[in-house]
Amino acid sequence: MSHLTIVANIKAKADKIELVKTELLKLIEVTRAEEGCINYDLHRDNENSAHFMFYETWQTRELWRVHMENQHLADFVAATQDAVDEFILNEMTVIG
Repeated sequence: MSHLTIVANIKAKADKIELVKTELLKLIEVTRAEEGCINYDLHRDNENSAHFMFYETWQTRELWRVHMENQHLADFVAATQDAVDEFILNEMTVIG
């Protein structure tokens, strides 16, 4: 079975960019230590500082689903309530 790739695009409200960035950075270390996490890398758009993107690889979809239920993600959602304009998550599989 192929690994699961996640691409998550997060766009912060213009006046909440630093808050969202700070909260996203808090997710990295704890998530990288989770079972099944192969990589969990945060990127920022070079031309739009409000646009962040996580590129993640997980051993299985089931382990990623466990990650999605963890408290640190609930804490992120609570801390950034009304600070995020857009959140788009894509589950992907390597095909070549």
